[in-house]
Amino acid sequence: MKSLINKALLPEFLSIAEGAALFRELPLADLMWIANELRKKQHPHGKVSWIIDRNVNITNACISGCKFCNFYKPVNNEACYITSMDEYVQKIDEMHKLGGNQLLLQGGMHPHLGLDFYTNLFSALKQRYPNLRLHALGPPEIVHLSKMEKLSYREVLENLVASGMDSLPGAGAEILVDRVRREISPAKCTAMEWLEVMRQAHILDLTTSATMMFGHIETLEERLEHMTVIRNLQSLKPAGHKGFLSFIPWTFQGEGTVLEKKLKIHGNVTSEEYIRMIAISRIMLPNIPNIQASWLTVGKETGQLCLHAGANDFGSIMIEENVVSSAGAHNMMDAEAIMQAISEAGFIPQLRNQDFTWL
Repeated sequence: MKSLINKALLPEFLSIAEGAALFRELPLADLMWIANELRKKQHPHGKVSWIIDRNVNITNACISGCKFCNFYKPVNNEACYITSMDEYVQKIDEMHKLGGNQLLLQGGMHPHLGLDFYTNLFSALKQRYPNLRLHALGPPEIVHLSKMEKLSYREVLENLVASGMDSLPGAGAEILVDRVRREISPAKCTAMEWLEVMRQAHILDLTTSATMMFGHIETLEERLEHMTVIRNLQSLKPAGHKGFLSFIPWTFQGEGTVLEKKLKIHGNVTSEEYIRMIAISRIMLPNIPNIQASWLTVGKETGQLCLHAGANDFGSIMIEENVVSSAGAHNMMDAEAIMQAISEAGFIPQLRNQDFTWL
């Protein structure tokens, strides 16, 4: 164990078995200490970053049918909507008043909305708000559009970037192991498709992030496999390109989902387990600079402890969030509360944008 700890502190890439040994066998305080030392090497300034943005759902119509999602509606459902330009204007103006300048634009895989819909939307938003940053879609939507339009992933990405997309979220990753994906999101892209979209995004030097939703049917080893494939892809990015700038592990929220109703999986990750996952994320991913604590799903106090367990980012104030909250996540913080939480934890709050430039 001592040699394994030393290997982690160098830092070197750990195998899945080595990561599992640290996760299972080390006391929580020791695991936190290793991750905190690694965090200090990369971020010695004592600052914890955060962002003001707004999550707007383009549509709630989706053909994916993920078993963890309460937000989507079948395409012909009377509750389906597509956000209108007037609604975007209202939401963006509200965000600007709160100091934000980025839309996290996500939505379902709508079978009737092709690439032109998204390029026209992005162009219209940028024409009206030239300085607005669009953190938009995710690999599942890129794969979906690629199949609809019979274009390569790269061609889809190039069209979206040309129309105004600034960065690509790591959405839809869940667990990048096809055994898990076949069970919880069978109509969504495979692990290899998700990774290939991100590989093409990195070639284009598009700012990206990676996520992991855990606490459902996956094993610890599958969580670590997820981290390993992300780490390996990051190693392949062209020199000088950004690649994955952050990793965001968040806990499955089960309230009312198919996974809860049919498989009795409730999403009951404990605070200690979440802190351990943050720590092992920092240890397993030495080539991804920023680890984000998901206070939205675990709450303020657990999020604060994560800042001493390898996390250096506290995410967004989440002016609007519909997907995770529809499954039971009800934590809320405004800008003042986030800054206070970071300060209470012993760090300096630092406002940032999506590419982690300080503001």
